[in-house]
Amino acid sequence: MPNVPSASGLARRDQIRREAARLFAARGFLGVGVDEIGKAVGISGPGLYRHFAGKDAMLADLLVGISERLLEEGRRRAGGSEGPAAALDALIGGHVDFALDDRDLITLHDRELLNLRDEDRRTVRRLQRAYVELWVEVVRQACPPLAAPTAEPVARAAVHAVFGLINSTPHSHGPNPGQGDERAGLTRDAMAALLHDLAHGAFSAAADSVADGNALGNPGAAAPATPADAADAAPATPADAADAAPIADLAGADAADVARA
Repeated sequence: MPNVPSASGLARRDQIRREAARLFAARGFLGVGVDEIGKAVGISGPGLYRHFAGKDAMLADLLVGISERLLEEGRRRAGGSEGPAAALDALIGGHVDFALDDRDLITLHDRELLNLRDEDRRTVRRLQRAYVELWVEVVRQACPPLAAPTAEPVARAAVHAVFGLINSTPHSHGPNPGQGDERAGLTRDAMAALLHDLAHGAFSAAADSVADGNALGNPGAAAPATPADAADAAPATPADAADAAPIADLAGADAADVARA
């Protein structure tokens, strides 16, 4: 029979994940030892090795795991929606929930990606690219001015701007998600509603900018009337490497490291 972890073993593994994420987010991956993680979950440091091969494996499990979860949940939400507008609304809601409810993981994505082993970092990047592409596709379907070929870079930039807006929540929302925030004066639900509205506003602004000709470098001129017109006017396609660089906005990595992935 295969060696399947017991229910208690899975629960302990989840507990280790939570405490490792909390400690890594609070003090940095390099500032936390295995013994400290073990103490936080009530077992000896060496006892952790029954669940994870080491700190590197814990960080990879956290960052690869949340990247997989975001992509799977995003695909589920988009695929189960009735029409592009509903799909975009569902994507925004899912990412807002992630930012508010998994703030330690947001911090790790922002700060600790470069501490992953190369193979694990490439896996995270691949998953992140797929997540970005899902959003770009849905945004262009939901906002007709962004569907023109020449407007694709605007849609992509808007997606990354919205990620930056939502992912900044751990730095602005205060210490107690789900409760009143003394600094911001917002409950968790109020913050979620605000982020949701701001995200929709950003995509609407991007679409309006294209429709007015401003985002395409031609203020006052209307965007091409049809995709065929846009294709005639489109410049040569940029290099694929330029498409990878925006991942840095999502994961907090430098552009050179993105290119190596």
